[in-house]
Parts: sequence; C-alpha cells; structure tokens
Amino acid sequence: MTAMREEHAQLQLRVEELAAARKSLYDGPSARATEAQRAKGKLTVRERLDLLFDPGSFREIEGFRRHRASGFGLEDRRPYTDGVVTGWGTVHGRTVFAYAHDFRIFGGSLGEAHAEKIHKLMDLAETAGAPLVSLSDGAGARIQEGVTALAGYGGIFSRNVRASGVIPQISVMLGPCAGGATYSPALTDFVFMVREIAQMYITGPDVARSVTGENITHEQLGGAEVHGSVSGAAGFVYDNEPDCLEDVRHLISLLPSNNRELPPEVVATDVPERRCEDLLDLVPADPNRAYDMLAVIERIVDDGDLFEVHSGWAPNVICGLARLDGHVIGIVANQPASFAGVLDIHAAEKAARFVQTCDAFSIPLVTIVDVPGFLPGRDQEHGGIIRHGAKLLYAYCNASVPRVQLIVRKAYGGAYIVMDSRSIGADLSFAWPINEIAVMGAEGAANVVFRREIAAAPNPAAAQAQRVKEYRQQLMHPYYAAERGLVDDVIDPADTRTVLIDALAMLRSKHMRLPSRKHGNPPT
Repeated sequence: MTAMREEHAQLQLRVEELAAARKSLYDGPSARATEAQRAKGKLTVRERLDLLFDPGSFREIEGFRRHRASGFGLEDRRPYTDGVVTGWGTVHGRTVFAYAHDFRIFGGSLGEAHAEKIHKLMDLAETAGAPLVSLSDGAGARIQEGVTALAGYGGIFSRNVRASGVIPQISVMLGPCAGGATYSPALTDFVFMVREIAQMYITGPDVARSVTGENITHEQLGGAEVHGSVSGAAGFVYDNEPDCLEDVRHLISLLPSNNRELPPEVVATDVPERRCEDLLDLVPADPNRAYDMLAVIERIVDDGDLFEVHSGWAPNVICGLARLDGHVIGIVANQPASFAGVLDIHAAEKAARFVQTCDAFSIPLVTIVDVPGFLPGRDQEHGGIIRHGAKLLYAYCNASVPRVQLIVRKAYGGAYIVMDSRSIGADLSFAWPINEIAVMGAEGAANVVFRREIAAAPNPAAAQAQRVKEYRQQLMHPYYAAERGLVDDVIDPADTRTVLIDALAMLRSKHMRLPSRKHGNPPT
C-alpha cells in the first residue's frame, strides 16, 4: 500500500508540474513582454484565441515544442511554443483550425520549429476538411536561423495553394507582416486587418527610403487603410481586435467547412414571401440618376444583412455574402452611387475573385445589374482593362454553382455580357420593367447610327431627339430581351425576393458536367 501511495503521490506531482507548465504557456514568456504587447495596443495571443473560438473549445497541439537552433545566442533561449500557438476548436459549434503568432517570443518570427508546427496544423486542417485561420503578428523570417526559415515559408505557401478551393483559408493581420511572409495572406481566401497595429509590405519604410529616397511611415506604406482601399489586399478593415475577430466568426458561419459540403443553413427569421414594395421608391426610372444599390440589396436579403467584402476598394461594384430563406448566397452588384456603377480594372478584379471564391465553396451567385458599360480612357486601356475584364468573364463562365441574374435598370454593351448574362451561362435572368438592355445608351446609339442624317437635318437637335425616341422604342423597351429569350421573365420589383428564393430553390440540385482538363488558363 505504501508503494502505491508513493506512486500516486509521484504521479500527482507530475500532474501538478504539468498544470504549472500549461499555466506558463498561457501566461507567456514574462510580464514585461506582455506589458510591451499591450503598450502597442495589441491583445496577447491567448486572448485572441479566446475571442475566436467558442469558450473552452480550443485544443492546443505542440505547445511544448522548442527550436533546436544554435548560434547567435539561440541555444540559450528556447521558450516553449517557439513563438506560435497551434491547435483547433469550434466556432459556432463547427471545427476550425488556427495558428497564432506570439510576438512576445522572438517577435513572432518564423524559424524551423515554428514553421514545422504550422505545416503540421495546415496538413491536419486539410485532412479534417475544416477551415484554417491564421492570426498573424510576426516579424518575418528568423534571421538567426538563415535559409531554414525561408524554406519554412515555402512549405506554408505550397500548402496554401494545395488547400486553395478545398478548405476556407482566412488571414487575420494583427501586427507586422513583411517580406516573403506577405505571400501567405495573399494566397488565402479572405484577409482581415486592424487599423494602427497591422501592416503588410514586401519592403519596409527603411528600405524604401534607402533605395528611392521616399520618406513614408509603416502605416502609410502598408497599413490597413491602404490595403483596404488602395491595393485591395485586405477585404475587411476594423478599428479593434474584438470587432475584427467577431466578424471572422461571422464569416465562418457563412462558409462550408470544405468544398465537399454546402454552406450551413439556418432557419430563416425573415418571411420568404415578403414583398419589397419600397423598392419602387429606391430606384429611379431615369437611367442617369444615382441611387444606393446597398439599400436595394438590404431590402431583398434576409433581415437586411449583407456581409460585404472589400467595401472600401472598388466601391463601384458590391460583393458580399447574405442569406435568402436561410440559405447562403453570394451577391455581385453594380453600385450606381459610385462612378455610376461602371466596370473598371479594380471592379472587374474584385468581382472576379469573389465569383471564384463562391464557386469554389458551392455558394450560389446572384448578380444584380445596373451598368452603363466599362470605364473609357487611356488609363484604363493602358492599365489592362481588357485583361482584367476578361478575368471577370472567365470567372463567371467557369462557375458551376447556381447563377441568377437580375437586371434592375440598365445593362449596356460588353459590361452587360460580363455581368453574368444568359449568353455566358447564367441559369436564369430576371428584369424589372424599367430595364434597358442594349449595345449602348439611346443617345449614343442614335449619334452613331444616324450621325449623317442628324448633321444634315435643318434642325439637328430635333432630328436627334426623334431618332433617340425611335431607337429606345424599337430596341430598348423592357420586353425586347425577353422576346428573344435573353431574359426569362420581367417581374414586379416588389416580388424580387420571392422570385429569387424560388429560383435558387429550384437550382439547389444543379449539377454540371465539367470538361476533362488539368486546369484552365485564366487571364492574368
């Protein structure tokens, strides 16, 4: 009995040692390091994970991992975790994997052991078929470990690509991210950034100053506002970490766990048959008058809830996730309140990426059209509007999910075709009775077709007005496209919500036979 009691006491001692070790893992390397983290306005790695995951659900792996490098004093500094916390838990009850840099340890820099932990977690996420979230707050490659650190990034990038379109990958930028490290978020599906504390850039301000003579701050070069509104590298921008991580949780609730599943359904709290009578007051019949397409979308979707992606970049096109009768949909819509809703380089690129993402994860697409055409001008042509416009065209043509087009008002020229017209594979197309589908606006068309006649007329202005009227009556009336099968039905705007719900319900079992090929070759 005495021997058994001694063994029990010894085991109890080991359990207590384990509990103490785990507490030290959670507390971090030192109080001073934690204070320094807070002084930067940042949460600790454990606080971030607590906000991301359901309470008590996070299960850490390789918490006691240490590096085995030597030289430059590394052999005397071998903290647990090696600067990255890895594991899984649940978000709204569904399994999610995450790795999070701990800036308090080696500045969150990536070394061999650090990278191997991330590689293992990424492999587990792909194998389990669950979303992967990275909470980035690291100083880049660990210089003291040399080329092995760079090789570690290569392993991350190759796994990002392998998992692309297989599981959702979400990058949350909560600190610095420089050099090659920036390519991982660039390869993922969604990027979140927090103002003032997060930056991304290939070369920092010091290098820019030494090479170009340009004086620029970290925030001006690669801050959240820059990537949210100028470069388009960030899809979501926030003022603080709790709001950011709460929206990461919301995004996960809208996505399937992997490409073999459908997005999660919920019991709708909004009435499917609800009529949208006020849509008639929101959209002016005059094709040249601006209005806010967001207000239209909010009237149509469940509870007015649209989770917009890239709201600050290329605002002339709206991309976002919503629900109709409890089912997730992706919405692409022209925004007449911004540059009249024209398509330009950035808008085409933004929409193309969103269409591809929705198609990868079986999210049906609803395209709401009110487009006057592509933005003309030398800057657009020289900047590659042909290539970028072709990206959107390619994305739609390649998409096999249910696709429904809604033409609200005008749809002119090549932009009409690119915005998921029936001719490029939309399953159904509906139009409001004020729609104008044509090669161009009536005024421009009349000036081209009847240019000589108008110039020779005794009263050119009256001749032009007459020809514009005739062109609109013959080729731009609301039923012209419907008569030719390019629009499936002209609908009462108040019935839009019900029509879309019914159409998507019918298409839910859609299956397309895709061509046998290694992969396509989309425009770049």
